[in-house]
Amino acid sequence: MEKLKQLASRLTGRVIISSEVREEDLADIEIEPLIGHIITYFDGKPIGILDKATLKKIIEEMNSEKKPVEIEVNRVADFKPNAKEFDADIKIRESNIEKTAGTTDDFVAYLNDRFKRISEIVNQSMLSMATGRINSIEKLKEYANGREATIVGMVFDKRVTKNGNILVNLEDSTGIAKVIFMNNDRNSELYKNAKKIANDDIIAVKGKISGAFLIANAILWPDIPIHNRHAAKEDLAVAFISDIHVGSKLFLEKKFSQMLRWLNGEVDYRKDLAQKIKYVIVAGDLVDGIGVYPNQEKELAVADIYKQYSLLFNFLSSIPEYIHVFVLAGNHDAVQSTEPQPRLTKELISDFKFDNMHLVTNPSYIKIHGVNVLAYHGTSLDSVIQAIPGCSYAKPETAMVEILRRRHLSPIYGGNKVLPTRRDYLVIDEVPDILHMGHIHKNGSTEYHGTLVINSGTWQSRTSFQIKQGHIPSPAILPVYELKSMNLSYVDFNTLGD
Repeated sequence: MEKLKQLASRLTGRVIISSEVREEDLADIEIEPLIGHIITYFDGKPIGILDKATLKKIIEEMNSEKKPVEIEVNRVADFKPNAKEFDADIKIRESNIEKTAGTTDDFVAYLNDRFKRISEIVNQSMLSMATGRINSIEKLKEYANGREATIVGMVFDKRVTKNGNILVNLEDSTGIAKVIFMNNDRNSELYKNAKKIANDDIIAVKGKISGAFLIANAILWPDIPIHNRHAAKEDLAVAFISDIHVGSKLFLEKKFSQMLRWLNGEVDYRKDLAQKIKYVIVAGDLVDGIGVYPNQEKELAVADIYKQYSLLFNFLSSIPEYIHVFVLAGNHDAVQSTEPQPRLTKELISDFKFDNMHLVTNPSYIKIHGVNVLAYHGTSLDSVIQAIPGCSYAKPETAMVEILRRRHLSPIYGGNKVLPTRRDYLVIDEVPDILHMGHIHKNGSTEYHGTLVINSGTWQSRTSFQIKQGHIPSPAILPVYELKSMNLSYVDFNTLGD
């Protein structure tokens, strides 16, 4: 589409483009940042007219903004970080961003791969439920009333019957089984667990045949096994960051700059911890983006997506060169929104090149000194919190544990956009030592079966949407994990002044 037609289409109802504006006026101009600047220029006004002179003025303002700001960081002479003395030990396993046409066959292949791999995990975990194990739901028809059977399937749907029981339709490639979880005193714990069943869960259910139903007496999710978390031999640390939102009017620039100064030994607080930091993992929503939600332009301090990334990397460039930084995208970033998400493009990072910067996919496994970190932005947390009782925005770790139990980073299909690849790269096929997410702007952590779960909060103050939802974020709090002692600490930059 020609740029002028694209501009007219995107500005319909907001701005009228004068007939004097020509296609050649838009030559060598990036259309997305221009749209953001035009919307900002006419914000709060009646439908405006974009004439040639106004367009020229807006383009000049946009081009003048592309110079990165200078971040002043002073190297402290008496700050001698231990981390500098150790070589990096890094192994990265990224998601393969396959090309797909998004056909029905692609979606079927994607879901079949998910079912095959997660059901294999379930089968490996179900020694206690091996009695009556059948290989396909279709074979339930051959079982007589009262006989015990164990099946594995994907949840098609769930509802509460008029008697208060829970009815789950469980399917595999051969058919659908109707499973009943009874609401009575004898099965109270099982019924409580059944409430947490969500659509698309892949579970094992053991029960007795009763006519057309399987009356459940046990349920098993794929889950992660109880294990010992790996520790590093070296006394080093990793800092976890997410949801920076550079470009937003609510980006906490002073707090973020203070955090960067702390990494450089400038802030007189927990220098013993700062000097151990060898790694920083940034789990997405690096910038606020453009056009991510309606009327976003009203909350932007920088309406140019390239300028937002220029500012971001200018900030990150002040991180000491001995600290390795891993950067993955989130739903606000300017890459494909379907997951898994690719690395940031060369166009976004421009001329910023640092030997200590690693651009990785969302999600990625990052193994540092033998400690395996699964980093994922966490867009699926919204659907998990809405669907599963006991999960909340106030305690993001609750939803993260449910994700581990399901062995899938986006367990509810359709909860957020996924790429229908032949292999499902959101399956948790390695048990991580640490699961790191962001997205919902709230710090939280817990240990589950040996895996440390960390949500790293945000560097953006409370948004108007969060106020409407009653959600209270926890900005400017940095989780730091010591790889040898396995100790998790928090550095609260809200309490350290400016």
